[in-house]
Amino acid sequence: MVRTKFYGALVGLILIVALWSWYWPPALWVGLVLLPVAAVGLYDIRSRHNVLKNYPVIGHLRYMLEFIRPELRQYFLESDTSGRPFNRVQRDIINGRADGKGDTSPFGTIRDMEGSGYDFAEHSLAVKTVDQSEARVQFGGPQCRQPYYASRLNISAMSFGSLSGRAILAMNRGAKLGGFAQNTGEGGLSPYHLEYGADVIWELGTAYFGCRTKGGRFDAEEFAKKANYKRIKMIEIKLSQGAKPSHGGLLPGSKVSEEIARVREIEVGQDSFSPPTHPEFDTPIGLLEFVQRLRELTHGKPVGFKLCLGKRSEFMGICKAMLNTGILPDFITVDGAEGGTGAAPVEFSDYLGTYINEALPFVHNCLRGVGVRDDMRLIASGKVALGFDMVVKHALGADACNAARPFMFSVGCIQAQRCHTNNCPTGVTTQDPRRSRAIDIDAKSVRVKNFHHATVKTFLEITGALGCQTPDELAPDMIFHRSKFGPAQTHAQLYPQLNDGQLLGDDIPDYYREEWLKASGERF
Repeated sequence: MVRTKFYGALVGLILIVALWSWYWPPALWVGLVLLPVAAVGLYDIRSRHNVLKNYPVIGHLRYMLEFIRPELRQYFLESDTSGRPFNRVQRDIINGRADGKGDTSPFGTIRDMEGSGYDFAEHSLAVKTVDQSEARVQFGGPQCRQPYYASRLNISAMSFGSLSGRAILAMNRGAKLGGFAQNTGEGGLSPYHLEYGADVIWELGTAYFGCRTKGGRFDAEEFAKKANYKRIKMIEIKLSQGAKPSHGGLLPGSKVSEEIARVREIEVGQDSFSPPTHPEFDTPIGLLEFVQRLRELTHGKPVGFKLCLGKRSEFMGICKAMLNTGILPDFITVDGAEGGTGAAPVEFSDYLGTYINEALPFVHNCLRGVGVRDDMRLIASGKVALGFDMVVKHALGADACNAARPFMFSVGCIQAQRCHTNNCPTGVTTQDPRRSRAIDIDAKSVRVKNFHHATVKTFLEITGALGCQTPDELAPDMIFHRSKFGPAQTHAQLYPQLNDGQLLGDDIPDYYREEWLKASGERF
């Protein structure tokens, strides 16, 4: 019926324009406007889209509105606290701190203090002044010969390729100005990570970009050559990440320029795949032997690994492997399932992995339960945006935090969520030089430094407000979480705590017992 009416209208339109122009020639100009519209309608009738077939021309309004829906929602429909993954309040605080402005707010909090998921802490009347030296912590256990004195907050893993070169440069210069470290991400060590001399943590993913053979295996000689650069302070083996655990990674061929291909040692214009697992090892013992191998190749620099917590028995298997081999990583980075700076399969992001505030205390308690917690550091990585976020993570067991998206905001990200398209409107996550030139490296690097400084400052102030002289005194019984039912409980009440060496005896809480019995150092 619709198509019949449209065809009739089209024929009628042509006749009307023809007759009208016979008597009044300027009518041809009207036809030049109307006839293309009619042609679009004719094309729509033959298209595969149900809406366009039934509603030629005007059906395009639906797709136009759908295209700008994210912007409409972000700018006009979201409340200040309802946005995801970062809400308006968080983004405004981050941008305000990056600009060097104050972050005070009038008229009281707008957060729902009675709502499910509300976290808070009990302040103390015995407020302490936390010394500025507590803003740093030493990395390097008893098996490390080149310990690193790191900031409590550093730039999380973001690869050149996922981010533009200018975004990497702005963060690198900001890290140098602020005296903190930048993680390379699994995309390899690029010249941009070394340009301004900031401290660098080199992450090795499953594809070993930047130190790989043609077959994709680990190239020890090339690794040793690069890893012993003075600015490389630590090495991180990526087992999995929060955005896409057990999936590996993909950089679309459209983003693989000659420069990225050279850094990653791959083919130009070809999709860059990272396998889901490491070809160099397939057991917990193998992982620790690889840790030791990298430590020897770097002459004793701190070496650790990053994972998003999945099957708990598998992490406990790593703990058993530590006991069996005597090899200890210098640090472990716990990535929350809510993390992610680039593109990832939706169902992996939404349904796999453990939330950081559940994963972190589990990892911390397992290490304590086998008596090795004091010999290594824990890094929390997952939606660390504010000083209070750092307080919570330290209370749950972390020694330091990594942040990714807040530093992206600092260099101009607006959460457009087009990271995977190569059409980032701010030039942060694109390899299009016309777009990335929008990033003013000098100006944005100062914003990076400002955000870091203000966030760490707030972290230390809140630590003192809880009555602690140092972040190491923060504990899970200081942080309250309000669930959907009943009064708020502390994290110590929510997650059973273990004493040093408790997993090695017979008194193992039920929360840990079954997974501990299943765990093995000889298999994942």
